[in-house]
Amino acid sequence: MAEARSIVDAAGLEALRGQGYALIGPTVRDEAIVYDEIATLDDLPRGVGDEQDGGHYRLTRRNDEALFGYVVGPQSWKKLLHPPVLRLWRARREGDELRVEAEPARVEKFAFIGARSCELHAIAIQDRVFLGGAYADPHYRARREDVFIVAVNCGVAGGACFCVSMDTGPKATMGFDIALTEIVAGSSFLVEIGTDAGRALLDSLPHRAASASETEEAEAILAHTAENMGRSLEAGDVRELLARNLDHPRWDDVAARCLACTNCTMVCPTCFCTSVEDASDLTGLESERSRRWDSCFTLDFSYIHGGSVRQSVKSRYRQWMTHKLSTWYDQFGSSGCVGCGRCIVWCPVGIDLTEEARAIRESDAQKGAT
Repeated sequence: MAEARSIVDAAGLEALRGQGYALIGPTVRDEAIVYDEIATLDDLPRGVGDEQDGGHYRLTRRNDEALFGYVVGPQSWKKLLHPPVLRLWRARREGDELRVEAEPARVEKFAFIGARSCELHAIAIQDRVFLGGAYADPHYRARREDVFIVAVNCGVAGGACFCVSMDTGPKATMGFDIALTEIVAGSSFLVEIGTDAGRALLDSLPHRAASASETEEAEAILAHTAENMGRSLEAGDVRELLARNLDHPRWDDVAARCLACTNCTMVCPTCFCTSVEDASDLTGLESERSRRWDSCFTLDFSYIHGGSVRQSVKSRYRQWMTHKLSTWYDQFGSSGCVGCGRCIVWCPVGIDLTEEARAIRESDAQKGAT
């Protein structure tokens, strides 16, 4: 059911805070939209838009007071559910005795304000990674269990967005408690309920039934966004396309441009590679082990006895792209890409996986025609 009401104001945020949630939402810091703890509507990026393209990101000033008039920034909700650094255990020597303590799972109640549809799909993918199977990650589970999600349907498409190609947006269809469509910049939202918790929150706030014209306006906004994607990807058979082109010369071409800087994997909302790091104090009495984000683009990530399995940049880029778009299906039953475009925007040399897939497809078609 869809209903329109006034903007989620301080009272709405206070209602969530009163339930013990830490409010995490978009705010401007270091000339980018980042996710951080917020207190009031003043912390949101009112009137802020953005320009996004290959290797290009700039904040802009909109001609209205929209609260969600941007696309997505360099951060994703992954940093809260799967933190970049996590201590796993610590140990201390006391005389002849060694005490080892596992790091307890940190239970937090997060309310995510302003999650986009592509990001909800990314969270669902990470849920399968960390919670699926016989060995669930206790730290991820503790952070994930009690998250309240206020989704926002996209009113604009970025220059690198291709969520329509991946069937992950721009309209949120799953994974939220409440979803908003901003129909009057900064002052009026159409609301959709996703869960009983979302219904309870809405019932505690002033709202009214949506008119037919307001519902049509929201649908028109989403249709316009869907028609103006900055990128596209033929995703239907890309899994098979990449699997049969592992020795394609395009991999050499992209390797000549790739810096192996790991930016694409750091900003990706679904990448989950980690490594472990041990440290001790100068006295040798205390030590700890931490888990840190890592990347398949680093030489050491595939290191085994005798050396690295993927010594060339070509092999590492091919591993990332084929895993993301092809072999991810074998592991988790879906693509590992949600079409957010972050990997394109935050690549310092503007490498574009949609263009790489297109180039391989075109030559593959030519080869098939001969």
